[in-house]
Order: sequence, then structure tokens, then C-alpha cells
Amino acid sequence: MQDPSSATPTHSTRGAAALAQKSSSELALFNTDLAIDRTLMAADRSLMAWVRTALSMISFGFTIYKILEGIREQGAALTASHVPRDMGLFLTGLGTVAMLMGVLEYWYRIKKLREVKNLHTFQPSFVMALIMAVTGLGTFMGISFRVL
Repeated sequence: MQDPSSATPTHSTRGAAALAQKSSSELALFNTDLAIDRTLMAADRSLMAWVRTALSMISFGFTIYKILEGIREQGAALTASHVPRDMGLFLTGLGTVAMLMGVLEYWYRIKKLREVKNLHTFQPSFVMALIMAVTGLGTFMGISFRVL
């Protein structure tokens, strides 16, 4: 049987040994980089939560608009002829505002993180949120002018 102390060190023990050889300022820098990375990932997750919520509102608003518009066109009596448009506008507008709020919050977080570490401004989640904001705005405008 082999002596456990003579066994090949595992990845975690090698990593711990490498960290133990660093000076306190190097360790502080390493920990700061990890903290920035965690904060960036948290900002990405928050932005994706905004995107999911906003996309749900936009798609639900568009669906309500189309369903109520179809019911109205079949001759069913609605309380007012502008109800489908108003419901669609409200939900798509709310979703678009939520998307823009998420984008602005993310932009603020990235701006603060860029003071400490050089980060790319256009992270993939940010680009996707911008595309969704433009799509929501287009849907809002389409319902407003009865294009859709």
C-alpha cells in the first residue's frame, strides 16, 4: 500500500499550494478579480431576469391584443372597440419599460465595474437585452399604429 503523503497531489492541493506561495497583495488582487467576476455574473443574471419578465409581458400583451382583436372582428360585442388595442399597448409598453429599466441597471453596473477592471461594454446578455428592447418598442409601435 502506498503512503498517502507520497501520493501525487490533487488539483485542489496544488492550487492551494500555489496560492500559499503568493504574497498578500497578490492574493488580494486575485480575490478582487474573483469578486468582480462574481459581480459581473450576478449582473448578467439580473439582466436576464429583466429580459424574461419583459419578454413575458410583451408577448402576453401582443397575444391579448390579437385574441381580443380576433373576437371583435368576429362580431362579438366588447365593451369598447379600443379594448384590444389598449390592453396590448399597456402590456407591451410595460414590458418595454421593464426591458429598458433592466438595460439601464445593467449599464450602470458595468460602468461601475469598469472603474476597477477593464471589461467589454457589450457583453452578450447586454446585446440580447438591447435587441429585445428594440423588438418590444417595435411591437408597441405596431399596435399603436395598427400595423400588426
